[in-house]
Amino acid sequence: MADARNWRILLILALGLISGCRATDSAPRIWVDSKGDSSLASFIQANYTKREALIPMRDGVKLFTAIYEPKDDSTQHPFMMMRTPYSVDPYGEDKFRSSLGPSEAFVRPDAGFIFVYQDVRGTHMSEGELVNMTPHVAVKDSPSDIDESTDTYDTIEWLLKNIPNHNSKVGQWGISYPGFYAAAGMIDAHPALAAVSPQAPIADWWFDDFHHHGAFFLPHSFNFLSGFGQARPEPTTGGGKRFDHGTPDGYQFFLDMGSLANANEKHFHGEIAFWNDIVAHPNYDEFWQARNLLPHLKNTAPAVMTVGGWFDAEDLYGPLQIYREVEKNNPGDFNVLVMGPWQHGGWSRADGDQLGNITFGGKQSLWYRNEVELKFFNYFLKGTSDARPAEATIFETGANQWRTFEQWPPANLQSREFFLAEYGGLSLESPAGDSETADAFISDPAKPVPFTEAVAIGMTREYMTDDQRFAARRPDVLAYQTPVLEEDLTLAGPITAELWVSTSQADADWIVKVIDVFPSDAEDHEGLPAGRRMGGYQMMVRSEVMRGRFRNSYEKPEPFTTGEPTLVRVPLQDVLHRFKMGHRLMVQVQSTWFPLVDRNPQKWVDNIFEAKAEDFVKAEHKVWRSKANPSRIVFGELVDG
Repeated sequence: MADARNWRILLILALGLISGCRATDSAPRIWVDSKGDSSLASFIQANYTKREALIPMRDGVKLFTAIYEPKDDSTQHPFMMMRTPYSVDPYGEDKFRSSLGPSEAFVRPDAGFIFVYQDVRGTHMSEGELVNMTPHVAVKDSPSDIDESTDTYDTIEWLLKNIPNHNSKVGQWGISYPGFYAAAGMIDAHPALAAVSPQAPIADWWFDDFHHHGAFFLPHSFNFLSGFGQARPEPTTGGGKRFDHGTPDGYQFFLDMGSLANANEKHFHGEIAFWNDIVAHPNYDEFWQARNLLPHLKNTAPAVMTVGGWFDAEDLYGPLQIYREVEKNNPGDFNVLVMGPWQHGGWSRADGDQLGNITFGGKQSLWYRNEVELKFFNYFLKGTSDARPAEATIFETGANQWRTFEQWPPANLQSREFFLAEYGGLSLESPAGDSETADAFISDPAKPVPFTEAVAIGMTREYMTDDQRFAARRPDVLAYQTPVLEEDLTLAGPITAELWVSTSQADADWIVKVIDVFPSDAEDHEGLPAGRRMGGYQMMVRSEVMRGRFRNSYEKPEPFTTGEPTLVRVPLQDVLHRFKMGHRLMVQVQSTWFPLVDRNPQKWVDNIFEAKAEDFVKAEHKVWRSKANPSRIVFGELVDG
């Protein structure tokens, strides 16, 4: 094993290489030792032994598990476990992963962890049947009453009895879908499970990933399920085949597909079971409610650190809601939140210094991995003297700084509101007078507003920081902005748009975007793509969509009454963003966001997944801004001191 001096040399060289290139989701982190001819993978092979096991669950199903044990047996080590539906490859006891644990910091010689990776039931080499977002069984009367909580418990029990040289403590982490398994595993947890970190966890697939307030996130769902949703009739080390779109242009591909009813006819042919479930359950019925983990987050005894990214295009809802539910249901337990300036999983897979055209003032992911994540697990699994994380460790975008709070949202918030006003303004004053005033636009499903100006086949990771000028200049997008700010304005916590709207048809989607408009003379920064300028940049800070039929109930959709002003509330999730002096705050309102969100036919149909071509019609939509029907955004302003 390398001594501490050699490890420091390896670490310095590694960080130097990492800083020279952006890590990608699929590329392993490359490490170079003092000889310049090694890697993290070879270090792992030299310093760990690997064993594979089929661990029996209480119902007899066996789950395939890969275990990496340090060769250093001079001290006892805690377990670090990830349960995943995405494969624990490579398979074979002579084949090793190129990285272990949440980050490279967990692998260094003085770290000392036993790493456990498990294929969840019904995936890859594990037995059983995969049930997506396994419903939690609250009352368990027999061994057949299983869920992800019991599978986690049984796995830990086996590890404690069969793996030597451990200290009887287990940590669990996971990003995205594995984040769900981490959150589910901490319910009625095994006593040895001491620390859990759900990261970008799916909490409820009606609000994470697939649906946002009933609106269907089309390319993300289609592209993901085309591969992951393929049947696995028996254990295998392989995976599903990637879908060939035949074009890099997702806007055109999904427009040509037409109604969602054509997805099966043209592409899936009824072979993607979960797609069929989505089609059969267009409303928030019992099928979806059973896949909501939030009501079950009780008796979560382990220390919990939930992690999310402000610009996570997939799972922003999950981390915020899981933190809130654990906090509410388990008073007195250790439960903290970390939110950084990251894309989906960016804290683990990238430096965190930039996303798209926006920079964040340094390698924020490296700081988090070393100063927050490692210290959290060390504190609760090893009892080290490192300080445990604050209640809320939150990155303030716009100001590009980390802040800590004693609660989230912060206590010192002042409730504020901006009203949509005439001439595209945002005003602190509510509308006066009795005149009924509205701004109108025509929404045409045949020519929907794109969600990005880039050519992409799927949901881009950068869209949440994209320049929105391309949208603001369309006639089917309404834009409202404040005067130039004379002092900094910091928004913290949730934002809600309250729109009074009407339509000439019976249904409509309502998309709201909160945008930071840079001064026209804003300086360009190093690393800005060629041809891009920051002067006048319209940085999207937060955005969300509400499918209008669900404005009053996700379970029981209802049409609009033609021409009648109706209140639609659009929750936009949380932020911590500083609009600097000299900037403006802009709000954009539109009704299509394609292909990020599927097209609403606008003509009433009971199930949009079964809409016909003739159901897609133009509609005139109005956003009202009168005394009787004042449209506004409501937010909390952070008041320091």
